[in-house]
Amino acid sequence: MRKEQKEDDPREAYEDFLTEISHQFARSEQEKDFMESIRPEVPEEHITANVGERVRQVRDKRGLSLEDVSQRTDIDVSILSQIEEGAVAPPLGTVIKLAKALEMRMGYFISGEEDRPYTIVRHRDRKVVSRYDSKKAKYYGYEYESLAPHKKDRHMEPFLVTLEAAETEEERSTHDGQEFIFVLQGQMEVRLGEELHILDPGDAIYYDSTVPHLVKAHGKKTTKILAVLYTEK
Repeated sequence: MRKEQKEDDPREAYEDFLTEISHQFARSEQEKDFMESIRPEVPEEHITANVGERVRQVRDKRGLSLEDVSQRTDIDVSILSQIEEGAVAPPLGTVIKLAKALEMRMGYFISGEEDRPYTIVRHRDRKVVSRYDSKKAKYYGYEYESLAPHKKDRHMEPFLVTLEAAETEEERSTHDGQEFIFVLQGQMEVRLGEELHILDPGDAIYYDSTVPHLVKAHGKKTTKILAVLYTEK
C-alpha cells in the first residue's frame, strides 16, 4: 500500500518561525538582565560647582572689591560673600550676572576652563550640581547637569534641570540673554512678568531673560526639563 506523504502546512511553518523568534528574543532579554545584574552600580555623583572660588579668583585678578561687583550686579554684598565662601550655591541667573560683571563666560564658573572645540557628555559622566543654601538646608529648589562643559567660545549653555516641589517662592530673575525650555517630565510653572503658564511634558517655551521670570515645579511632583540658556558672552 502506497504511503501518502503529508504536505507541509505553510501556516504551521510560519507559526514555528514565530515561536523560534520569540525564544531568541527571550534568551536575549535573559542575557541582558543577567549582564545588568552583575554590572557594578556607579553611584550618581552630586558635586558642588566651584562657582564661589572661581568668582573670588577672577574678582581678585580684576582688582575688584565685593562692593564693586555688587554695584555691577545689584547682588547684595553679604550674598556675594556667601557665594565666594561656598555657603550658597547661586542660581543660574545669578551666575550669568556675575559672568557679565566679571567679563567672563558663564560656563567658566560652572565647569572651569573652556579649551575644547567640541564636547561629548556620556550619560555616566554627567555631574549633578545641587542648588543649596547652608543656612536653610543642604539642598533645595533644583539641581542641574551641564551638557556642554569645557566647550570653548560657546554662547549656548544647555542643562538638564531637576525641579523639586517647593512651597517657598524665590524672587523673579532678570538678566541678559534668552532661554529655551522643553519639559521632559512632570509639570512646570513659568511666571513671566504678570503672566502665569503651566507646561506639560512635550511643551516648550522660549523667552527673553530680560523679562522678570521664575521657573519652578508645579504641584508636588518632581519636574525634569531641558533648559538652554543663551548669552552674548
